[in-house]
Amino acid sequence: MTAVFSSFLGTAIKFLFFLLVSWGGIVCGKKYRDHKDAASAAAGGNETK
Repeated sequence: MTAVFSSFLGTAIKFLFFLLVSWGGIVCGKKYRDHKDAASAAAGGNETK
């Protein structure tokens, strides 16, 4: 029973770690994209496509 519990605990910790890494990547990517879009909008002036 202890082996099953320790295996479950290890899997849960890995799951949480990868969940946090993926969430951080999404947040950082969104901030980077917003920053890049704002910089290109400022450099482009009032141009429309």
